Amino acid sequence: MAISTATFAGGCFWCMEAAFNALKGVKSAVSGYTGGQTDSPNYEDICTGTSGHAEVVQIKFDDSVISYPELLTIFFSLHDATQLNRQGHDIGTQYRSAIFYHDLEQKQSAQEFINSLEQQAVLADSIKTTIEKLETFYPAEDYHQGYFLKNPEQGYCSMVIQPKFNKFKQQYQAALK
Repeated sequence: MAISTATFAGGCFWCMEAAFNALKGVKSAVSGYTGGQTDSPNYEDICTGTSGHAEVVQIKFDDSVISYPELLTIFFSLHDATQLNRQGHDIGTQYRSAIFYHDLEQKQSAQEFINSLEQQAVLADSIKTTIEKLETFYPAEDYHQGYFLKNPEQGYCSMVIQPKFNKFKQQYQAALK
């Protein structure tokens, strides 16, 4: 069993974390921050949009059960990759769509995946997802970990995340734990 790591930014990390943690082969999905210039950022730093960091989910996965390209497919189904520096009402570079690669193989796989989506015109607009080298991953504060599952009645969770999470569970039913 080989454990690999993937890091994705697709807007608010609460929804992405819950979805990836529900998949067979995923050992953990942790909400956090990367891609900026502030050392040891916290949520308040991220919310200003000036730290340069994005809200991300770092995924540890067994690549004999679920592959990196399968994770990319799911990542692109969980958010709108055609929006620049936003996801719906969440606006700012902290909500950008980005793939943070861990090695050159991931970089190439991500680029090929995006090229394929663009060539097939899968999405209605051009893809704004960036491919960036992972530098330092900072786990988010404890209260962000598992936030959606712990707070399903919270307004944002019930109105924004729950419908997306339900759609995800229907679409990937066979891949769920």
